[in-house]
Amino acid sequence: MVGDDRYTVISADCHGGGAMLDYRPYLPSHLHAQFDAWADSYDMIYPDLLGDLGTRNWDSDRRLADMEADGVVAEVIYPNTVPPFYPRSSLTFQPPAVDAADVARRWAGLQAHNRWLADFCSLTPGRRAGIAQILLHDIDAAVAEVRWAKANGLTGGVLLPGVPPNCGLPELYDGAYYEPLWQVCEELSMPVNHHGGSASPTMTEAVESPVIFLLEITWFSHRALTHLMVSGALERHPEMQLVFTEQGTAWIPEELARLDYFFHRMRTAVGSQEHVWGEPVMSKLSLSPSEYFARQCNVGSSFIRPAEVPLRHKVGLDKIMWGSDYPHKEASTPYTLETLRAEFAGVPHDEVAMMLGGNAARVYGFDLEALRPIAQRIGPRVSDVDVPLLPGDVPMEAEKCPALVGFGAK
Repeated sequence: MVGDDRYTVISADCHGGGAMLDYRPYLPSHLHAQFDAWADSYDMIYPDLLGDLGTRNWDSDRRLADMEADGVVAEVIYPNTVPPFYPRSSLTFQPPAVDAADVARRWAGLQAHNRWLADFCSLTPGRRAGIAQILLHDIDAAVAEVRWAKANGLTGGVLLPGVPPNCGLPELYDGAYYEPLWQVCEELSMPVNHHGGSASPTMTEAVESPVIFLLEITWFSHRALTHLMVSGALERHPEMQLVFTEQGTAWIPEELARLDYFFHRMRTAVGSQEHVWGEPVMSKLSLSPSEYFARQCNVGSSFIRPAEVPLRHKVGLDKIMWGSDYPHKEASTPYTLETLRAEFAGVPHDEVAMMLGGNAARVYGFDLEALRPIAQRIGPRVSDVDVPLLPGDVPMEAEKCPALVGFGAK
């Protein structure tokens, strides 16, 4: 690539959803009265879902304009708004349902979101990959919803809900319970996405609780990797792709080295406690953790920090997918060019092209040739990204994005 060329940027981590009342037409008619009562009494707890800020989630024209102003040609959309009958945004674990009827209503609410999202993505063909939501209380229903999502253009795959401790669901390493889900995702080439925060225990009203949530969020999110390895899900479904998003990037080499060590001990250290506990599981697995990761795992590296970029070859250059996190507070918007400069100035251009768009196109099925004319109109120039960002080059408000910490004007 030469300086005047432009990168094709695909954000592998954006968020969106319908305005509350926009979900009503997507619900079964017998739930309309209950929805009206719920919506009328719901007290919105998220300021960024109100007023002008909120429209970024569901106003297609505004969202597209924001994306293009940022130099982003396509996006993967995770949930953000509150689906019908939910206490809060469905990306994180919810307070338990009060009864079976409440579970059924929440399930209908998620299905309404999926149907809204399919219509929303169809407004910009080839530029939005929506991620379908499921619940894990009924695997047959989840499998049917994955099939519906595939047939209706939700090319982002499926969002794997978290299974925090003591939530009442089988652990993700329960191979028999979850096997139909892994089977359908592999069959239909639907990526399995695990977003940061979805596996953490619910927060309490204590002021310390969100601090603990913040400090432990990535640890709980990483657990899905070991669960799916140990369960044999990756062994039995070698074509299934697993994506870990907004969980950082630097943790991967160290975690894989740790897991490789323990898997080796469980296989070879005869007489050790590791071998006693691990041999029955290891006998069913043919690869090391790093080999499973290299074959099937990917990273939605939202606002990858500059210090993480030198680790890209240890993580796997073909695994890293850049994300803007639009429209969250910590998103790179509207300082995306500056963010890319902080992250990728001086990095070989072909490697940057992979991390900014090529890898996401492979995982989510975006057509790079179809997107190239748009990128040549709005994408960031290679020469501009190659200009190093210096401390003081952006206002302090830009440091809301973790990638820009240290670059704000003092």
